[in-house]
Amino acid sequence: MKNTLIIYSTTDGQTKRICDRLIDFSDKKKSITLCAIENAFEKSLDQYSKVVIGASIRYGKHNRLVYQFVKVNREKLEKKQTAFFTVNVVARKKEKNLPETNPYMKKFLELSGWQPGKLAVFAGKIDYPSYRFFDRLIIRFIMFITKGPTDTTQTYEFTDWKKVENFAQEVL
Repeated sequence: MKNTLIIYSTTDGQTKRICDRLIDFSDKKKSITLCAIENAFEKSLDQYSKVVIGASIRYGKHNRLVYQFVKVNREKLEKKQTAFFTVNVVARKKEKNLPETNPYMKKFLELSGWQPGKLAVFAGKIDYPSYRFFDRLIIRFIMFITKGPTDTTQTYEFTDWKKVENFAQEVL
């Protein structure tokens, strides 16, 4: 059994896009199943030898379903090859783009109690024009405080696709 399950939790689509690219970079496309976290509870992990979970951050938090999935499936996950990656805009800063330096990765590992075999942190994307008014305002304020981009007419892509490709080669 060499099947891989990639589960994603995305807010605005960037985490799914990263998962799609992971598959594109893999030479084992036919043995990979991609699944949204909302549907992952229906999957039997018994048919997969590898499980990769990717989760985005919104307002400082991962989706609660990611924690629930890990809690429900922890015993099975611990018997498989696993990887976890987080996608957040804080990772645009070099000093916060590693698993050991990213506050959201550290928080996830602490709260979930899970220790995946491989970890990665990817910088996300800010797409101001696509956000609702309230989200645009809040995200702009957060960017102002953290010295990030604040022009709400622009989209800012921070994802390092070479880093995504390297992760794909390592885990898939």
